[in-house]
Amino acid sequence: MPDAILSLMHCSRTAARTLLKVFLGKMVTSAITVAEEVRRREEKDEREESILALLGIIGTVLNLCVIVFVYVYTTL
Repeated sequence: MPDAILSLMHCSRTAARTLLKVFLGKMVTSAITVAEEVRRREEKDEREESILALLGIIGTVLNLCVIVFVYVYTTL
């Protein structure tokens, strides 16, 4: 009888270790997946910000051209 209990305890320890390894493996995998997703989102945000900055510069240049054109037109 004691041998059966020891064998059962050993099996439960082995199962618990295996379950813990699987659980930790999934946690690490999901942490890596989340980190990659955050990195991709940051890259996308940086690209959007650079596009918006470029559009702002283009808008400013166009506004200056309009101001110069109106000034020249009104002074003639």
